[in-house]
Amino acid sequence: MFETRITRLFGIKYPIIGGAMMGLSDARLVAAISNAGCLGLMASPMFENKEGLRQEIRKVKDLTDKPFGVNLSLFPSARPIPNEDFIAVCHEEEVPVIETSGRSPEPLLPLIRQGKAKFIHKCARVRDAIKVASLGADAVSIVGFECGGHPGMDDVTTLILAPLTVDSVSIPVVAGGGFVDGRGLIAALALGADGIVMGTRFMATKESAAHPNVKEWMLKAGEADTVVIQRSIRSNSRVAKTPPAIKVAEMEARGATLEELMSVIGGGQGRQAMFEGKIEAGTMACGEAVSLIRDIPAVQEVVERIISEADAIRQKLAR
Repeated sequence: MFETRITRLFGIKYPIIGGAMMGLSDARLVAAISNAGCLGLMASPMFENKEGLRQEIRKVKDLTDKPFGVNLSLFPSARPIPNEDFIAVCHEEEVPVIETSGRSPEPLLPLIRQGKAKFIHKCARVRDAIKVASLGADAVSIVGFECGGHPGMDDVTTLILAPLTVDSVSIPVVAGGGFVDGRGLIAALALGADGIVMGTRFMATKESAAHPNVKEWMLKAGEADTVVIQRSIRSNSRVAKTPPAIKVAEMEARGATLEELMSVIGGGQGRQAMFEGKIEAGTMACGEAVSLIRDIPAVQEVVERIISEADAIRQKLAR
Protein backbone atom coordinates (compact mmCIF):
# COMPACT_ATOMS: atom_id res chain seq x y z
CA MET A 1 0.00 0.00 0.00
CA PHE A 2 2.83 2.39 0.87
CA GLU A 3 5.77 0.87 -0.97
CA THR A 4 8.84 3.11 -1.03
CA ARG A 5 12.58 2.77 -1.52
CA ILE A 6 12.84 2.07 2.24
CA THR A 7 10.38 -0.83 2.20
CA ARG A 8 12.20 -2.34 -0.76
CA LEU A 9 15.66 -1.76 0.73
CA PHE A 10 14.89 -3.40 4.06
CA GLY A 11 12.27 -5.90 2.91
CA ILE A 12 9.53 -4.52 5.17
CA LYS A 13 5.82 -4.01 4.56
CA TYR A 14 5.44 -0.42 5.78
CA PRO A 15 7.84 2.57 5.61
CA ILE A 16 8.16 2.86 9.38
CA ILE A 17 11.27 2.35 11.53
CA GLY A 18 11.21 1.99 15.29
CA GLY A 19 13.76 4.36 16.75
CA ALA A 20 16.38 2.71 18.94
CA MET A 21 15.70 3.76 22.54
CA MET A 22 18.19 3.09 25.31
CA GLY A 23 16.82 0.47 27.66
CA LEU A 24 13.50 0.22 25.85
CA SER A 25 14.46 -1.26 22.48
CA ASP A 26 14.84 -4.80 23.74
CA ALA A 27 13.96 -8.05 21.99
CA ARG A 28 10.26 -7.87 22.86
CA LEU A 29 9.70 -4.38 21.49
CA VAL A 30 11.99 -4.82 18.47
CA ALA A 31 10.28 -8.06 17.45
CA ALA A 32 6.82 -6.55 17.93
CA ILE A 33 7.70 -3.66 15.61
CA SER A 34 9.12 -5.99 12.98
CA ASN A 35 6.18 -8.38 13.25
CA ALA A 36 3.87 -5.44 12.62
CA GLY A 37 5.52 -4.92 9.21
CA CYS A 38 8.02 -2.23 10.18
CA LEU A 39 11.74 -2.30 11.03
CA GLY A 40 12.58 -2.72 14.70
CA LEU A 41 15.97 -1.44 15.84
CA MET A 42 17.75 -2.66 18.97
CA ALA A 43 19.83 -0.24 21.05
CA SER A 44 23.23 -1.94 21.44
CA PRO A 45 24.56 0.37 24.22
CA MET A 46 22.10 -1.41 26.53
CA PHE A 47 24.67 -4.21 26.72
CA GLU A 48 28.06 -4.18 28.40
CA ASN A 49 29.63 -6.69 26.06
CA LYS A 50 29.13 -8.54 22.79
CA GLU A 51 27.70 -11.67 24.40
CA GLY A 52 24.91 -9.68 26.01
CA LEU A 53 24.04 -8.26 22.60
CA ARG A 54 24.28 -11.68 20.98
CA GLN A 55 21.80 -13.18 23.44
CA GLU A 56 19.29 -10.38 22.81
CA ILE A 57 19.65 -10.71 19.03
CA ARG A 58 18.87 -14.41 19.35
CA LYS A 59 15.81 -13.58 21.43
CA VAL A 60 14.60 -11.36 18.59
CA LYS A 61 15.10 -14.22 16.15
CA ASP A 62 13.02 -16.46 18.40
CA LEU A 63 10.20 -13.92 18.30
CA THR A 64 10.20 -12.93 14.62
CA ASP A 65 11.39 -14.03 11.22
CA LYS A 66 11.04 -10.49 9.89
CA PRO A 67 13.90 -8.04 9.23
CA PHE A 68 15.28 -6.07 12.18
CA GLY A 69 18.38 -4.06 12.93
CA VAL A 70 20.90 -3.02 15.57
CA ASN A 71 21.81 0.57 16.40
CA LEU A 72 25.41 1.52 17.22
CA SER A 73 25.73 4.69 19.29
CA LEU A 74 28.66 6.95 18.44
CA PHE A 75 27.68 9.58 21.01
CA PRO A 76 30.07 10.35 23.87
CA SER A 77 29.49 7.88 26.69
CA ALA A 78 30.38 7.63 30.36
CA ARG A 79 31.65 4.12 29.65
CA PRO A 80 33.40 2.87 26.50
CA ILE A 81 31.03 1.26 24.00
CA PRO A 82 32.61 -1.78 22.27
CA ASN A 83 31.18 -0.97 18.85
CA GLU A 84 33.77 -3.02 16.97
CA ASP A 85 32.74 -6.10 18.97
CA PHE A 86 29.08 -5.26 18.40
CA ILE A 87 29.62 -5.08 14.65
CA ALA A 88 31.32 -8.46 14.70
CA VAL A 89 28.35 -9.98 16.53
CA CYS A 90 25.93 -8.42 14.04
CA HIS A 91 27.80 -10.09 11.20
CA GLU A 92 28.08 -13.41 12.98
CA GLU A 93 24.36 -13.41 13.78
CA GLU A 94 23.46 -12.15 10.27
CA VAL A 95 21.59 -9.07 11.45
CA PRO A 96 19.95 -7.59 8.32
CA VAL A 97 20.41 -3.89 9.17
CA ILE A 98 23.02 -1.87 11.05
CA GLU A 99 22.27 1.72 12.04
CA THR A 100 24.77 4.22 13.42
CA SER A 101 23.89 7.47 15.14
CA GLY A 102 25.77 10.37 16.68
CA ARG A 103 29.18 11.18 15.29
CA SER A 104 30.61 10.23 11.90
CA PRO A 105 30.55 6.48 11.24
CA GLU A 106 33.47 6.71 8.82
CA PRO A 107 36.03 4.95 11.11
CA LEU A 108 33.70 1.96 11.47
CA LEU A 109 32.64 1.65 7.83
CA PRO A 110 35.34 -0.87 6.81
CA LEU A 111 34.09 -3.20 9.56
CA ILE A 112 30.41 -2.61 8.79
CA ARG A 113 30.95 -3.32 5.12
CA GLN A 114 32.60 -6.67 5.83
CA GLY A 115 29.13 -8.15 6.28
CA LYS A 116 25.93 -8.20 4.25
CA ALA A 117 23.90 -5.87 6.47
CA LYS A 118 22.27 -2.82 4.97
CA PHE A 119 23.70 0.36 6.51
CA ILE A 120 21.73 3.42 7.61
CA HIS A 121 23.01 6.42 9.55
CA LYS A 122 20.86 8.71 11.71
CA CYS A 123 21.86 12.36 11.98
CA ALA A 124 20.46 15.82 12.71
CA ARG A 125 22.21 17.96 10.08
CA VAL A 126 21.90 18.02 6.31
CA ARG A 127 25.66 18.22 5.84
CA ASP A 128 26.07 15.01 7.83
CA ALA A 129 23.49 13.28 5.63
CA ILE A 130 25.42 14.40 2.56
CA LYS A 131 28.66 13.08 4.07
CA VAL A 132 27.33 9.59 4.86
CA ALA A 133 25.73 9.40 1.42
CA SER A 134 29.15 10.09 -0.09
CA LEU A 135 30.58 7.32 2.08
CA GLY A 136 28.19 4.80 0.56
CA ALA A 137 25.41 4.54 3.13
CA ASP A 138 22.36 2.66 1.87
CA ALA A 139 19.99 5.16 3.54
CA VAL A 140 19.96 8.05 5.98
CA SER A 141 17.65 9.18 8.77
CA ILE A 142 17.33 12.89 9.48
CA VAL A 143 15.82 13.92 12.82
CA GLY A 144 14.47 17.34 13.66
CA PHE A 145 14.24 19.50 16.77
CA GLU A 146 11.01 17.74 17.80
CA CYS A 147 12.60 14.34 18.38
CA GLY A 148 13.28 12.73 21.72
CA GLY A 149 16.83 11.86 22.65
CA HIS A 150 19.43 13.83 20.68
CA PRO A 151 17.94 16.39 18.26
CA GLY A 152 21.21 18.08 17.38
CA MET A 153 22.47 21.56 18.20
CA ASP A 154 20.84 23.67 15.48
CA ASP A 155 17.17 23.71 16.56
CA VAL A 156 15.84 23.02 13.05
CA THR A 157 12.53 21.19 12.65
CA THR A 158 11.81 18.05 10.65
CA LEU A 159 9.55 20.09 8.36
CA ILE A 160 12.69 21.86 7.10
CA LEU A 161 15.33 19.16 7.46
CA ALA A 162 13.46 16.43 5.61
CA PRO A 163 12.97 18.21 2.26
CA LEU A 164 16.45 19.76 2.45
CA THR A 165 17.94 16.31 2.89
CA VAL A 166 15.80 14.80 0.14
CA ASP A 167 17.04 17.53 -2.19
CA SER A 168 20.67 16.93 -1.19
CA VAL A 169 21.15 13.16 -1.46
CA SER A 170 20.13 10.41 -3.86
CA ILE A 171 19.79 7.63 -1.28
CA PRO A 172 16.53 6.90 0.59
CA VAL A 173 15.71 9.37 3.37
CA VAL A 174 13.81 8.60 6.56
CA ALA A 175 12.37 11.51 8.55
CA GLY A 176 12.23 11.53 12.35
CA GLY A 177 10.76 13.84 14.98
CA GLY A 178 7.07 14.39 15.73
CA PHE A 179 5.60 11.33 14.01
CA VAL A 180 2.91 9.28 15.74
CA ASP A 181 0.04 8.76 13.28
CA GLY A 182 -1.15 8.48 9.69
CA ARG A 183 -1.15 12.25 9.26
CA GLY A 184 2.56 12.31 10.03
CA LEU A 185 3.34 9.48 7.65
CA ILE A 186 1.51 11.18 4.78
CA ALA A 187 3.24 14.47 5.61
CA ALA A 188 6.67 12.85 5.54
CA LEU A 189 5.99 11.18 2.20
CA ALA A 190 4.72 14.50 0.84
CA LEU A 191 8.00 16.11 1.91
CA GLY A 192 9.81 13.55 -0.23
CA ALA A 193 10.95 11.20 2.52
CA ASP A 194 10.81 7.44 1.95
CA GLY A 195 9.55 6.70 5.45
CA ILE A 196 9.46 7.76 9.08
CA VAL A 197 11.28 6.80 12.27
CA MET A 198 9.26 6.77 15.50
CA GLY A 199 10.50 6.33 19.05
CA THR A 200 8.13 8.08 21.44
CA ARG A 201 4.99 6.48 19.97
CA PHE A 202 6.44 2.99 20.42
CA MET A 203 7.55 3.94 23.93
CA ALA A 204 3.85 4.22 24.80
CA THR A 205 2.82 0.67 23.88
CA LYS A 206 2.00 -2.51 25.76
CA GLU A 207 5.27 -4.14 24.66
CA SER A 208 7.38 -1.22 25.90
CA ALA A 209 9.32 -1.82 29.13
CA ALA A 210 8.65 1.73 30.33
CA HIS A 211 7.09 1.73 33.81
CA PRO A 212 3.31 2.28 34.05
CA ASN A 213 3.99 5.56 35.87
CA VAL A 214 5.92 6.78 32.84
CA LYS A 215 3.18 5.74 30.45
CA GLU A 216 0.60 7.49 32.63
CA TRP A 217 2.71 10.66 32.53
CA MET A 218 2.87 10.41 28.74
CA LEU A 219 -0.92 10.25 28.42
CA LYS A 220 -1.25 13.53 30.32
CA ALA A 221 1.61 15.37 28.59
CA GLY A 222 0.99 18.42 26.41
CA GLU A 223 2.98 20.09 23.66
CA ALA A 224 5.12 22.04 26.16
CA ASP A 225 5.92 19.09 28.42
CA THR A 226 9.33 18.25 26.99
CA VAL A 227 12.49 20.33 27.19
CA VAL A 228 15.96 20.37 25.64
CA ILE A 229 18.78 20.10 28.18
CA GLN A 230 22.56 19.53 28.10
CA ARG A 231 23.22 22.43 25.74
CA SER A 232 26.09 23.55 27.96
CA ILE A 233 27.97 20.30 27.29
CA ARG A 234 27.05 20.34 23.58
CA SER A 235 25.00 17.17 23.84
CA ASN A 236 21.44 18.39 23.34
CA SER A 237 18.85 16.01 24.70
CA ARG A 238 15.07 16.36 24.54
CA VAL A 239 13.54 14.87 27.65
CA ALA A 240 10.31 14.81 29.60
CA LYS A 241 9.79 18.10 31.47
CA THR A 242 9.94 16.58 34.93
CA PRO A 243 11.56 18.00 38.11
CA PRO A 244 15.00 16.50 37.30
CA ALA A 245 14.96 18.08 33.81
CA ILE A 246 14.00 21.46 35.26
CA LYS A 247 16.79 21.10 37.81
CA VAL A 248 19.31 20.37 35.04
CA ALA A 249 18.21 23.49 33.14
CA GLU A 250 18.69 25.57 36.29
CA MET A 251 22.11 24.02 36.93
CA GLU A 252 23.21 24.77 33.37
CA ALA A 253 22.02 28.37 33.70
CA ARG A 254 24.38 28.88 36.63
CA GLY A 255 27.31 27.18 34.89
CA ALA A 256 27.32 23.72 36.48
CA THR A 257 30.18 21.39 35.59
CA LEU A 258 29.73 18.08 33.79
CA GLU A 259 30.44 16.27 37.05
CA GLU A 260 27.66 18.21 38.76
CA LEU A 261 25.24 17.52 35.91
CA MET A 262 25.99 13.80 35.97
CA SER A 263 24.46 13.61 39.43
CA VAL A 264 21.11 14.19 37.72
CA ILE A 265 21.54 13.03 34.10
CA GLY A 266 23.47 9.83 34.85
CA GLY A 267 22.23 6.54 33.45
CA GLY A 268 21.44 5.08 36.87
CA GLN A 269 19.04 7.89 37.70
CA GLY A 270 17.43 7.65 34.27
CA ARG A 271 16.86 3.92 34.68
CA GLN A 272 15.15 4.51 38.02
CA ALA A 273 12.80 6.96 36.36
CA MET A 274 12.06 4.94 33.22
CA PHE A 275 11.92 1.40 34.57
CA GLU A 276 11.12 1.78 38.27
CA GLY A 277 8.61 4.59 37.81
CA LYS A 278 10.49 7.00 40.08
CA ILE A 279 9.88 9.92 37.75
CA GLU A 280 11.58 12.41 40.07
CA ALA A 281 14.78 10.34 40.14
CA GLY A 282 16.26 11.23 36.75
CA THR A 283 15.70 12.45 33.20
CA MET A 284 13.83 10.50 30.51
CA ALA A 285 14.22 10.96 26.75
CA CYS A 286 10.90 11.89 25.16
CA GLY A 287 9.87 13.69 21.97
CA GLU A 288 7.32 16.45 21.44
CA ALA A 289 5.14 13.82 19.77
CA VAL A 290 4.11 12.73 23.28
CA SER A 291 1.47 15.46 23.17
CA LEU A 292 -0.37 13.52 20.44
CA ILE A 293 -0.45 10.23 22.35
CA ARG A 294 -3.64 9.40 24.22
CA ASP A 295 -3.59 5.62 24.65
CA ILE A 296 -1.31 2.65 25.30
CA PRO A 297 -2.16 0.06 22.61
CA ALA A 298 -0.19 -2.91 21.35
CA VAL A 299 2.43 -2.19 18.68
CA GLN A 300 0.38 -4.01 16.04
CA GLU A 301 -2.59 -1.74 16.74
CA VAL A 302 -0.42 1.38 16.51
CA VAL A 303 0.88 0.37 13.10
CA GLU A 304 -2.49 -0.73 11.73
CA ARG A 305 -4.02 2.56 12.85
CA ILE A 306 -1.27 4.61 11.22
CA ILE A 307 -1.61 2.79 7.91
CA SER A 308 -5.42 3.00 7.99
CA GLU A 309 -5.32 6.74 8.72
CA ALA A 310 -2.69 7.34 6.07
CA ASP A 311 -4.66 5.43 3.46
CA ALA A 312 -7.83 7.36 4.28
CA ILE A 313 -5.95 10.64 3.90
CA ARG A 314 -4.41 9.45 0.62
CA GLN A 315 -7.84 8.66 -0.77
CA LYS A 316 -9.25 11.97 0.43
CA LEU A 317 -6.43 13.88 -1.24
CA ALA A 318 -6.91 11.89 -4.44
CA ARG A 319 -10.54 13.00 -4.55
